[in-house]
Parts: sequence; C-alpha cells; structure tokens
Amino acid sequence: MGATTPDNIMQLGMGFWASKAMLSAVELGVFTELAAGSADLPELQARLKLHPRSARDFLDTLVALKLLEREDGRYRNATDTNLFLDKAKPSYIGGILEMANARLYGFWGSLTEALHTGEPQNEAKHSEDFFAAIYAEPARLRGFLEAMSGISAGAAQAIAAKFDWSKYTSFADVGAAQGMVPVVIARAHPHLQGLGFDLPAVQPIFDEFVGRHGLSDRIRFQSGSFFESPMPNADVIVMGHILHDWDLAEKRMLLEKAFAALPNGGALIVYDAVIDDERRSNAFGLLMSLNMLIETRGGFDYTGADCQAWMRDAGFVSTRVEPLLGPDSMVIGFRPECAETASSAGVEQDRSMARCRSPCSD
Repeated sequence: MGATTPDNIMQLGMGFWASKAMLSAVELGVFTELAAGSADLPELQARLKLHPRSARDFLDTLVALKLLEREDGRYRNATDTNLFLDKAKPSYIGGILEMANARLYGFWGSLTEALHTGEPQNEAKHSEDFFAAIYAEPARLRGFLEAMSGISAGAAQAIAAKFDWSKYTSFADVGAAQGMVPVVIARAHPHLQGLGFDLPAVQPIFDEFVGRHGLSDRIRFQSGSFFESPMPNADVIVMGHILHDWDLAEKRMLLEKAFAALPNGGALIVYDAVIDDERRSNAFGLLMSLNMLIETRGGFDYTGADCQAWMRDAGFVSTRVEPLLGPDSMVIGFRPECAETASSAGVEQDRSMARCRSPCSD
C-alpha cells in the first residue's frame, strides 16, 4: 500500500483558489480575447487592464490549470476553453460561470450557516424573492437566462439524440428560459413543432433567441406560471433544471400537472444533475443539492429512483433513467396509451401496465 497523503484534502480545501482564478478569467474576457489568436504578456496585460504585479502570475496560473497554453512566451486558449468560453461562439457556456462569479461565489461563503438553519443564503436572506428579483430586472433576467442556456446546451443535444422523437409531432419545454432546449431539439428534428412555456417577462428574450436561429415558424412562446396555470398540451413535455428548485409536495404537483397535460402515450422528460442511487459518485449532483439549499426555501436534488417513484405515483409508466452529458441525466416516463391510467405505484401500477401498452414496452 502506498503512503497516505493529504493531497486530496488540500486540493479540496483550497479548491476555491483555482475556481476563482477561472471565474475571474471569464469575467475579464481572457478566453474571448485570445480566441482571435495568441498574444504575449505585454499585449494581454494592456488589453485586459491587468496590473503588472499580478499579470504574469495570473496568466501562468491559467496555464498550470490547463485553461491556457503558452509557447515561446505567447499565450493561447486550450482546446476546450476556445470552444466553450469564447463569447462570440454559439457553444459559449460561460453564462453560468458569470452567474457563479457574480452571485453564487459569495453566497456559498455562508454554507455553514445554511447547514445550521436550513435557510437560503441568497437574496432571500434579506427578504427578497430570488426569482421575483431576477424576473423584475430585464438586464439581470437576460443574464440569468443566458446562464441557463449555458448549463442546458449539452443536455439538450443529448436529449435530441437519445430520445426517440419519431413517434411524436410536438413538444413543450416547461421553464424554457432563453429557448436553448427547444432550439436544439427542433433543429435536430425538422418534423417537430415546439413550444416554450415561461413567465411573460421571458418572451422577448425567447423570441429573439429563437428568431436568431431561424426557427420562429416552428417554435412559439406561451406565457404562464406552472403553479397557477395548467401546463401546455404537447406530445412530449420537457422539464430541465426545474424540478430540483422545489420541495417534495411541489415536485409531485408539477409531475401531476405534466401527466394531466399529456395525451395518452405522451412522454415526460425530466432532467437535472440526477444523483446516483447509491449517493456516492455524482458529487456535482450532491453539491447542486447544497446549492438548492443556498438558493431556495425547499428545493433539493434527487436520485433517479426517487424521481421514478414520484412519476409512478403520478400515473406514469415504463419509467427509466438515461445519462446525458456530464453530471446530468434524464428521467423519462410515459402516460399509458389507453384511457385508463395508473393511479399509484405498486399493484395498481402493475394492473394498468397489463391493460395499457406504453411507447417503450415494445
């Protein structure tokens, strides 16, 4: 056996150093600046307005973290940062990192307090409703929606590729944000008509994004609150990074509303950073659940087994979990194809499945 070392402990304990260095690089636009070509230290120092005391150490830190490369004194983007952290590219995912830098980095400093109190540590700590505050300010809302696009882009591509869309003609993305998921799915499957469902303030940003991708004829916006209104009717309903925002009773209510809105044989796709059933390996999913502690009054992330059980209680059949990209997975459930539906899990669910053939039971 090798000697036990404190390497993992130190890397985790001081991990915020590396995190903040990357977040500051995103804020400063380092990767966007270098997307056009390599530059030496004096050039970058001037263009990024870096103080001479810190410039070299900062840039070389990014090299050591494998975010930049350096050759003959000139810095250039690494392959992944050039693709995902250049603001000019459609593959840019930095919106979520910008939000992490502007908001979450500071709020996570109060994690210990949250663990003691069970109370959120964001704007809500000062009696401000987080979602209401964001949706009330257009600039802040746009930043938030762009962040949601960044975190959903990879999952959207995987959902478009992995789910069998050939059986359906329409879909609705509930909590559609900027419209990344509808755009990716509609672009991959030209036979589909899509709908984005979100609060009214989102519509101008959604319409602009969809229009920019030339899909205004196939994707429309429907305003509403999924707490106050029925969910939109469609063959497939998608809920991404939505379910984890709410407490258990609210999660169950949203699943029941989705079931009610689907036709017989329709499908529900829920995706989040779904925690592995053993709760041992998806550290991101578990950390995301702690982020819900920081950000919400009752939200939490969940395992695939948890979500499947809630879906079955709502009447869904043939539920399954499929991995997407990174820490995200999707949980899929189907409304039975005949009019009779399962009212609960267990014996009644088994009886319903015997009566009704679901789309994935072939």
